[in-house]
Amino acid sequence: MNENIKLKPRLTRQEKRLLKVRRLLKSKKPFFTRINSWFLKRIDEDVWRHPRGLDNKIKHEIKGYPARVKIGYRGPRSIRGIHPSGFEEVLVYSPKDLEKIDKRRQAIRIASTVGRRKRREIIEKANNLGIKILNPGIGGELE
Repeated sequence: MNENIKLKPRLTRQEKRLLKVRRLLKSKKPFFTRINSWFLKRIDEDVWRHPRGLDNKIKHEIKGYPARVKIGYRGPRSIRGIHPSGFEEVLVYSPKDLEKIDKRRQAIRIASTVGRRKRREIIEKANNLGIKILNPGIGGELE
């Protein structure tokens, strides 16, 4: 598991800069909340729903109400879908899928439907090949 911590992606100078830009934009992005979630207990605060209705204050962007989701909050196009570590995520279902991975640009995420035995096999094979695992499990290995 120690090998996974040391692995760094091969990024261009432009990609490194854009990852920093995305991190900065993300820190300035407001927390989008649903209308009246602070008022009604039955409404989840962390779930965004598009504001509807004639009198909706978030829809009309009235001062003092939470921010509305807009396209301007997106990150740079060329690094969308890239993990914050800089690796491109690839979903893996079996140890056979690891043969197609470029370990300098891609990292694996083990699918949630994979069982314990196969997960252990994937982790062992990935460690042998020197591939970064984004969700290895508790302590890097399941007992």
